[in-house]
Amino acid sequence: MALHFELVTPAKLVRSEEVHMVVVPGTEGEFGVLEGHAPFMSTIRDGAVQVYKTEGGAPETIEVRGGFAEVSEKGLTVLAEHVEG
Repeated sequence: MALHFELVTPAKLVRSEEVHMVVVPGTEGEFGVLEGHAPFMSTIRDGAVQVYKTEGGAPETIEVRGGFAEVSEKGLTVLAEHVEG
C-alpha cells in the first residue's frame, strides 16, 4: 500500500510520487499521513517535511516555508509557499 504524495509551489510541481508515509509540520503540531488517512486540511509552518519512501527507511527531509496540506482520497498534497533547494 502506498500514499500518493505531491509537493507543489506557486511556480511548479516539485514532487509527485508514491511513498510509505509523510510527516508534515502543521501549525498545530507535526502529523503523519499514511495511505487511507481520513480527509482533512491544515496550515503548515516553516519546517521540514519528512518523506519515508519505505516502511522503516530513513526519511528524506524537504524544508518548506508556509502553506497548506490537504489529505483526500487521492492522497496528500502539500501546497508550500516556498521549498528550499
